[in-house]
Amino acid sequence: MPFVYFLVTKSKYNISYIGWTNNLKKRIREHNEGKGAKFTRGRKWKLIYYEVVNNKSSALKREYELKKNRKLRNFIKNMFSKKIINEK
Repeated sequence: MPFVYFLVTKSKYNISYIGWTNNLKKRIREHNEGKGAKFTRGRKWKLIYYEVVNNKSSALKREYELKKNRKLRNFIKNMFSKKIINEK
């Protein structure tokens, strides 16, 4: 079952990453082990939000929507990452 997920780093810049996968736990582990996307290497990521979608096509569309809609992306980042960022 595909997932669209939203990750943030515990840094002063509040860097975020959005992606999709069929195995959420494995994918986050890969990001944190430096085996994920090039952008995510060298950082420790925390999952702040995810959605379950019906198929790969839906996952790709939703991932694109989240990446391009800056207002929604910032809303999610601000709502869900406050606790994680403050746990430094």
